[in-house]
Amino acid sequence: MAAARWKFRSGVMAMVAASMLGLAGILLRTAVAAEQSGVHPGPMSRAEAYVRAAALTELGRKMFFDPSLSASGKQACASCHDPHHAFGPASVSPIETGGQQMDQPGLRAVPSLRCLQAVPAFTQHYYDSEDEGDESVDNGPTGGLTWDGRVDHGQDQAKIPLLSPFEMANESPDDVVAALQKGAYAEEFKAALGATVFDNRTEAFNAAVEALGTFEQSSSDFYPYSSRYDAFLAGKATLTAQELHGRALFEDPMKGNCSSCHLSEPANDGEPPQFSDFGFIGLGVPRNPTIPANADPNYFDLGLCGPQRSDLKGRTDYCGLFRTPTLRNVALRHSFFHNGYFHSLRDAVTFYATRDTDPGRWYPKNPDGTIRQNDDLPKAYWANQNQDPPFGKRPGDRPALTDPEIDAIVAFLGTLTDADQHADTIPRR
Repeated sequence: MAAARWKFRSGVMAMVAASMLGLAGILLRTAVAAEQSGVHPGPMSRAEAYVRAAALTELGRKMFFDPSLSASGKQACASCHDPHHAFGPASVSPIETGGQQMDQPGLRAVPSLRCLQAVPAFTQHYYDSEDEGDESVDNGPTGGLTWDGRVDHGQDQAKIPLLSPFEMANESPDDVVAALQKGAYAEEFKAALGATVFDNRTEAFNAAVEALGTFEQSSSDFYPYSSRYDAFLAGKATLTAQELHGRALFEDPMKGNCSSCHLSEPANDGEPPQFSDFGFIGLGVPRNPTIPANADPNYFDLGLCGPQRSDLKGRTDYCGLFRTPTLRNVALRHSFFHNGYFHSLRDAVTFYATRDTDPGRWYPKNPDGTIRQNDDLPKAYWANQNQDPPFGKRPGDRPALTDPEIDAIVAFLGTLTDADQHADTIPRR
């Protein structure tokens, strides 16, 4: 499947999204989180499980906003995942800085934490191809959290910033537990998880990340589905003519073709659209020279095949692929794609339309004046880049989208901002 994106052809997305809603979802995620964390509270009634989930949610909320859990004492989860920016970064910087002295730059743009409840566990799907008899065709990687899908669960994702040397920079889980034990809500931690929870540091750390993971499943905070587009789908709001045109272009396979990856229709069971199929794709985004790691000409962020993920480094056909993020609340972002190269939503959409027809607009020039296209991907992996429309054209061809059509798609994307984000106060870009 060279030069084509990996497709997600199963019903996992709808199943996972549906399973996380309502009391059943609370009970399910509480039991699953406890099993994954190694913290076993013993048999619980439904009421007890609900109470425990509520307690973990509130503990996780306090932890999320607590800078004392970082080695510097200055960085909380919310420092990079601002609730007023859909739990994404508030800054215009393509990366964030952390570490023990708050001077260590990150490697990738910070993603939003909203709508992660529907992301399935990382897997590589196989399906029987009717064209090839009984042969099983590799349908590619899907799911997992982070840009490279290297963890599957909220508590595992929470461990990454807590222990990363360029984020909260704790040297070990014990440091996190020590900070919690000295913190203002240590007694609440004991009340929710047992008076002896701090006696076993491993158990205490697992309980802490379980609390963070449970908080990040709070529907009102992380998946309210309250955008104007959600109201439109429910018949309770209207879209402007430009927004409707943008939606049509977004879904047109020969124009924007955006919905081939960013699913825009409700699932079969009525679940709101997630605006991601959770698959992986290579887009050839230009190299971002403002990321300090990129000062080394031999350094490349190859997504699925490394360097932050190591278990797939032998899959050269995965190099340069990153997980498709949701487009919900995308109009709030100041940096786009995994390396934060673009700082305008309009530029990000325009890149899709003109990457191949006008590469000189985006890529630098070599000393001889030729264009250094695909400058953030070694040539050996160029075939991994997506060529589906609107890509796949040649320099000088007419792009798939005109300027007014790009404006219409951007207008449509503005309807995906959740109501609590006060979209009318977000500056136009």
